[in-house]
Amino acid sequence: MRLLKDLLYKAGAIEIHGSTNLAVMSITADSREVQKNGLFVAVKGTRSDGHAYIDQVIESGAIVIVCETLPNDIKEKVTYVLVKDPSFALAVIASNFYDNPSEKLQVIGVTGTNGKTTTTTLLFDLFTSMGYPCGLLSTVVNRIGTEVIPSTHTTPDAVQLQVLLDKMVKAGCAYVFMEVSSHAVVQNRIAGVTFSGGIFTNITHDHLDYHQTFDNYLEAKHGFFMSLSSDAFALINRDDENGDRMALDIRSDIKTFGLSQASDFHCRILEKQLGGMMLRIDEQDIWTHLIGTFNAYNLLAVYGTAILLGEDKIRILTALSNLRSVEGRFQYLKSSEGVTAIVDYAHTPDALQNVLNTIRDIRTGNEQVITVVGCGGDRDKTKRPQMANIAAVMSDKVILTSDNPRSEDPAAIIQEMRAGVDPAESRKVLYITDRREAIRTASMMAQNGDIILVAGKGHEKYQEIKGVKHPFDDLAELNEIFNQTGN
Repeated sequence: MRLLKDLLYKAGAIEIHGSTNLAVMSITADSREVQKNGLFVAVKGTRSDGHAYIDQVIESGAIVIVCETLPNDIKEKVTYVLVKDPSFALAVIASNFYDNPSEKLQVIGVTGTNGKTTTTTLLFDLFTSMGYPCGLLSTVVNRIGTEVIPSTHTTPDAVQLQVLLDKMVKAGCAYVFMEVSSHAVVQNRIAGVTFSGGIFTNITHDHLDYHQTFDNYLEAKHGFFMSLSSDAFALINRDDENGDRMALDIRSDIKTFGLSQASDFHCRILEKQLGGMMLRIDEQDIWTHLIGTFNAYNLLAVYGTAILLGEDKIRILTALSNLRSVEGRFQYLKSSEGVTAIVDYAHTPDALQNVLNTIRDIRTGNEQVITVVGCGGDRDKTKRPQMANIAAVMSDKVILTSDNPRSEDPAAIIQEMRAGVDPAESRKVLYITDRREAIRTASMMAQNGDIILVAGKGHEKYQEIKGVKHPFDDLAELNEIFNQTGN
């Protein structure tokens, strides 16, 4: 329970009609979740407008309505709060309702097109291994110490985010590492969070179905760094061509990391193998179990963050050398016949190219690379032909298949991918709509020493078709196939 007058602190109220001495028992922007003596924020979403449900939520027990347009019928004993931006107000009110939990934690946000999940998870694993109680908010899973909480979004909604942060405070967490999606920035889901630092991994074309233009996407990412206070740090990938834009006009302490450009935290890759790589970080050599240039960037961001949070250099590097790859990120298994299968979440052109570059770097000679890849439905269509082209150019054989088609026709998605395949490469490309059959076919094609890449879904344990999530796990499929065939 909180008094309304306390909840409205910094929430951007323009007008208030009614009493602010009300005891508010709950807050929500979902009309189905309104409780007696609750507060309802009317947010205009992409599918519905919360203003249309104001009368309904009052009947359900709401005593406070926060909105950007006052209804014509003002009810007695209900307080109406007029705000310019309800989504912003919701985030701030939620933070106030849970007594601003992020102010009691060291919250580090990670944003970028690729690397968010790996970087946040590695940070969680690193600081946990060094004895700190930590929280994790990621695409794959949310964690409060050893407690595992399923994740439904890259960044939770504004209310659920504060609920989780409050639980982390009560569990005694010192640090929280969270992914910050571009959607979350634009929708103000993080508006009520005080960050101790932010990390920019990289940016390439993605989510243009939502942001419409790449410039809008860039501005969404930049918006996160603009929100950081002067007490926070911003750790920027110096090698990314848009890194300078992320640092433009921000108040926080700017630090950089990179492999190519001069930077505050620098790394060189000395050796690459399938089982790991040797890195030189700040003139110290360490062996890591992770592989790939993209993971060198992720590890360097983790190292830089730990230094900025005051940890000892040698202690950090020792802990880094013990970290393992994140689920669904360049996970591999070997069959009894010497075939290597790699499962990776790569679902953007840049991510797919990075993974295939890594495979190229660890190839020893004549082995084939067989890539199985699809593109998700109801998402950015511009990347479909690009991903097919990258797969065809960089692989010996390709199977274009279904990913999460969602409401779209899987065959139609594959046709859009097919348009990106150069005629000169078409002879090496197969089109198999059924993902299970595509993986099985790749396994049958593979010979001793060959490498199969199954890209796009990574950690996901489902395939979404026509609104239904069917159990499906790329790694489990490969394991079953290898066991059945003896391959």
